[in-house]
Amino acid sequence: MHLNPYGEEVVNLAADLANRRPGTVAELADRCRAAGLVLEHQVVTEDLGRTLEALDAWEKVVDAGGEEERAELLNGMLAASAAHPRLTDHAGSGWHLHYRDDRLPLGALLYQLISIGTALHLSGRGMHRLRRCAVTECATIFADTSRTGRQRYCSGRCANRDAVRRHRARSADTGSEPCFPA
Repeated sequence: MHLNPYGEEVVNLAADLANRRPGTVAELADRCRAAGLVLEHQVVTEDLGRTLEALDAWEKVVDAGGEEERAELLNGMLAASAAHPRLTDHAGSGWHLHYRDDRLPLGALLYQLISIGTALHLSGRGMHRLRRCAVTECATIFADTSRTGRQRYCSGRCANRDAVRRHRARSADTGSEPCFPA
């Protein structure tokens, strides 16, 4: 594995997979490879099922009502995917720590990576740094990796859309004409 499986990359992969769920085994494999995962086994139907199960559990963490609930749900994911940490030097990449068993099928691997990566992301950056876009019509999930920890939108496009909407609402409230055409 070439990416840091316990950093923001895996949380971004989880968001990508949750926002646009893979429909086939081939799509799951292709998207994981594109994210930098080295697939050690052939990807099978069970992997897709386990991945979708992980994403269902993860979305509950995203949508949790508060920090306590979020921690409880994430602890449940961690318990469901528990493994002993171990040192590894696979492929001569240098000694590093894995929080997962060796040679897992992709579905189980993703469940562990998403659980642990999310726990490290939230405990290291803040429990609020995983959410859905603030634009009502947009349900996109994102991990806040901003420097300030105040990201509210999934993209610049949604941020601009919301800013225009607020501006127009203020203009309508004051009765003034907008500065730019609709």
